[in-house]
Order: sequence, then structure tokens, then C-alpha cells
Amino acid sequence: MSDLTIGVDIGGTKIAAGVVDGGGTILSRVRIPTPRDEAGIARAITDAVDRAGEGWDGVSAIGVGAAGYVDETRSVVRSSPNLDWHDEPLKDLVQRHSGLPVVVENDANAAAWGEYVHGAAADHTVMVMVTVGTGLGGGIVAHDRLWRGRFGIGGEIGHYRAVPEGLACHCGRSGCMEQYASGSAHTRRAREAAAEAPQRAQILLSLGDGTAAGVQGPHIEEAALRGDPVALEAFSSTGRWLGQALADLAAVLDPGVFVLGGGVSAAGDLLLGPTEAAYRQALSGAGDRPYAKVLLAELGPDAGLVGAADLARRP
Repeated sequence: MSDLTIGVDIGGTKIAAGVVDGGGTILSRVRIPTPRDEAGIARAITDAVDRAGEGWDGVSAIGVGAAGYVDETRSVVRSSPNLDWHDEPLKDLVQRHSGLPVVVENDANAAAWGEYVHGAAADHTVMVMVTVGTGLGGGIVAHDRLWRGRFGIGGEIGHYRAVPEGLACHCGRSGCMEQYASGSAHTRRAREAAAEAPQRAQILLSLGDGTAAGVQGPHIEEAALRGDPVALEAFSSTGRWLGQALADLAAVLDPGVFVLGGGVSAAGDLLLGPTEAAYRQALSGAGDRPYAKVLLAELGPDAGLVGAADLARRP
């Protein structure tokens, strides 16, 4: 197989594609807004593939990462909350258009694979990636194999029940960890605290439109760096929940490293510090067992694209 493959990362707001070499270097890059209608999404995906590969000879395969449940054959997206897909034959669509072999994978799994092969977990044999973005996702890799489960949908870290009878989740259940340790939960807590005590959130409120409802994720990071009490408490609370999630995962999976990715992880030590402290405190058998390392992702928003491209080399 050629050293060159195309990786595609399909999100709710953008579709990114690029030619990637065997070392994980992105040689070309295309970004297209995600249309809202199904036919438009299909055209945008094939257009992104065409534009990314234009002028590059020898591209041998395509890997596609998409949010949602991907079946065990890595062909069909069973459902996707961001794209309103149900049993979408994504592999057939891209393969018919391109004439190249295609592998479809969950986007968080693809990101985990990218970090395992070319990123923060490259020196580890067992890793868990946790993506703290709008939702809470993740992927598991052990001894050069991506853990997908029997039906292809393993690694849904955000949707185990953390709080019985807890907050309602968009998945239709309640109490999912996503409602407590995701970027959306992080922003919700900051907004609630700012509305309750605006005098303690003056820096935070000044970065938006002056209202608690106008607070956005980047505002929380900037305000925390400037010492805003409410913003700092938001990171502390999110870190506590995330650390609990890592401790729960460690009890079952015993990884050598956790890699934190997603938009909130861009805050670096603001999130990493309280997360690692909470993980060490909550880990079962703490003091009698090794602690997994907790690292920040190295590939950033390119992890999914790079991971999908590499998975295309491993049919």
C-alpha cells in the first residue's frame, strides 16, 4: 500500500480532509462547513475528498471519522446525533465516488488512534483517550489494537451512568457522565455560577455580552487565566468530575496513560491539574497500585484526521 492516504473528519460544523503520509504529516488540507441536509453532507464529503487529493498521485485508501455509532464492519453509521444519520452507508458512498478502499470509524476512536500512533501515547501500549468537547467521548487502544467491542460501538465513555436519576442526557437517559464532565457541562456550570453571583464573575462577564447566558467556553479559559473566581471554580469542578471518570475507567481498563483531548483540554494545566488530583484521590486501591499518566493530547484538532488516515492503512 502507498504511504499516502486521505483522512476525513466529519463533525457537526465542519468537514476536514487531508492527504497524510506514513509519519502522520498532513500534506494537504481542506475544510468545508457541514451542510444541514443529508444530500448536501454527501456532496460536501466527496468534494472534500476530491479537493484534498487534488495533485497527489499514489493515494491508496481513505479513512473517515464520523461522530456516532459505526457498525462492526466499519461501513455504516448506525446513528449520529450531530448529523441526523440513521444507517448511513458512508463507506459505499465514498468508495463509489473515489474508487479507493474506505474505512469508516467513530471520530473519537480515530482521534485516539492518531494519538496512539503519532501523538502523546506513542510510547505506551495501553491507552485511553478522553475527548472533552461539546460532549464527552473517547477511545481505547491496547497492544496495537483499537478496542471497538462486539458491535463496533465500544468506548462510549460519556454515556455510562455516573449519577443515578441525574441530569437528563440527549441520548435519552439520565445521569450520563457527559452531563458532568463535558465542555457543555463546564459552560453550564460557569453560566449558572455567574448568574447566581455576578459580583464574583466580573472578569468572566466582561468577556462576553455582559450576561451569564453569553458566557462561552473560551471566555471561561481567559477569565480563569486572569484570576476570575467563578471561572477557576468551573475548571476545578469539571476537573473533579473528569478525574472521577478516569478513576472509574482505570478500575476497569488499567491503562498506562490517559490522553485528554477536545476543546476544553486546550486550557492545559487549568484542566489537567484538578483532573489529575481528583483521579489520584478517587482511584480504587490508591497507594497500592500504579497511577496511569495523565497527558494532554499533542495532535489537537488534527488527531481525528490523522488517525482516520492511518486506520485506512490497516484494513
